[in-house]
Amino acid sequence: MHLDDRLFSDKKLYLPLLAAVLVLPWLPMGTAGPYVIRIATLTLLYMVLAQGLNVVPGFTGLLDLGYVGFFGIGAYTAGLLTVHYQWSLWLVLPLAVLNGALWGVLRGAPTLRLSDDYFAIVTFGFSELIILVLKNELWLTRGPMGVPGIARPDLFGRVLDQPWQTYYLILFFLLLVLWVVVRIRSSRLGRAWFAIREDEIAAECVGVNVARYKIIAFALSAAIGALAGAFYARWFRFIHPDMFKFWESILILCLIVFGGMGSITGALIGALVLIPLTEILRIVLPAEFSSARYLIFGLLIVVMMRWRPAGLLPVERE
Repeated sequence: MHLDDRLFSDKKLYLPLLAAVLVLPWLPMGTAGPYVIRIATLTLLYMVLAQGLNVVPGFTGLLDLGYVGFFGIGAYTAGLLTVHYQWSLWLVLPLAVLNGALWGVLRGAPTLRLSDDYFAIVTFGFSELIILVLKNELWLTRGPMGVPGIARPDLFGRVLDQPWQTYYLILFFLLLVLWVVVRIRSSRLGRAWFAIREDEIAAECVGVNVARYKIIAFALSAAIGALAGAFYARWFRFIHPDMFKFWESILILCLIVFGGMGSITGALIGALVLIPLTEILRIVLPAEFSSARYLIFGLLIVVMMRWRPAGLLPVERE
């Protein structure tokens, strides 16, 4: 039995882990407490992004190199609505998610007949197109000036201005996303996705509506990315096109490759290991060698691909 099935079905496994995550902000950490909570919040955010991306390459077998585009769409939707209309997070959040899902469908519909490298190239082009729009459409996005002054997240009229409050907010979103993807994984929809991943032609021959299930995968994946983007905008309170460059797509992809493509638990572990590692390297390395952390990060992935190409927690091919 794969760890996904054990972890999310056995209370003896997931309840202690959940308890540990819940008490983290209250552990004695001294003056480093706010910084540690910030890194933990960032890690949880990338866990959400990893779960969203995992739906397409992990469940359906289509390599997506432009996932950061949906992250940016969600962030700008939430940021602009907040700045211009002072809407609550809970009003802009559904709109950001729906907007992300809509663009997921619009990107996915013309690519239904594409696969492998051709699909990857289209997704890369989509993300670059999004960046160009964010940079050049000043009337809408303010371009290189970015969008400052975004209000903090709020809950029942109370502004969440403490690190532990935003930590619990993104933890709630992560648990919500996990509940969705875990249930889908073992459903008819999930089985259809895995059938497409294994052999698209064979799946179509046995009655799987490949186009329909791909569109659902694109929409769900994009919606989760937009959800993370909306939180990111309200958390950082400033967004800029440079925050959503191609490197972010590669980083998110590395998380699921490291943990195991198609593995829900693997995507969590990938973010848990690699996101804090990038921050540790940024602190440890001298300023003049700060960019070397990307080299170290890349070498780690290369070593991983050499000795465990299927990731830490590979999913058995069905």
